[in-house]
Amino acid sequence: MSRLKEKYEKEVIPAMIKEFGYKSLMAVPRLEKVVLNMGLGEAIYNIKVLDKGAEELALISGQKPVITKARRSIAGFKLREGMPIGCMVTLRRDKMYDFLDKLFNIALPRVRDFRGLSEKVFDGRANCTIGIKEHIIFPEIDYDKIDKIKGLNISIVSTAKTDIEGHFLLKLLGMPFRN
Repeated sequence: MSRLKEKYEKEVIPAMIKEFGYKSLMAVPRLEKVVLNMGLGEAIYNIKVLDKGAEELALISGQKPVITKARRSIAGFKLREGMPIGCMVTLRRDKMYDFLDKLFNIALPRVRDFRGLSEKVFDGRANCTIGIKEHIIFPEIDYDKIDKIKGLNISIVSTAKTDIEGHFLLKLLGMPFRN
């Protein structure tokens, strides 16, 4: 069992029950999935960028990414419907907990001038979305083999009903928030 999942079961569930007064263990909010998305608009002109991005996302997540395609044509960007423009990975269960442990304890502290995440990362339904400007903060990425620094979106989906519950859940799991 991963370190973060064990922490969730031993520490977070009792603390959430104490704080919010849930009657059942099944009512306690839990993490559902983590979605990693890398938008590669440059893939319109150079398809090798997409292959390299998918390879790096596979290294970061430990799972093969799915290539995402454009939903509609946009003439200003020379984009046609169905063209590959990004890649994404959905992590669940143990891989999700392993990735979040790595994100909270290794990757985010490596961001330059990092003082914690804002409270505004929640969407109103207790889901959290973080934008990362440089994917090189992850330890699996080798600096020497990088041709271009890419951005990355990380969405953490939970079963919590409100942002307050979601914030409390992620704070107990170790997500670094600003004070």
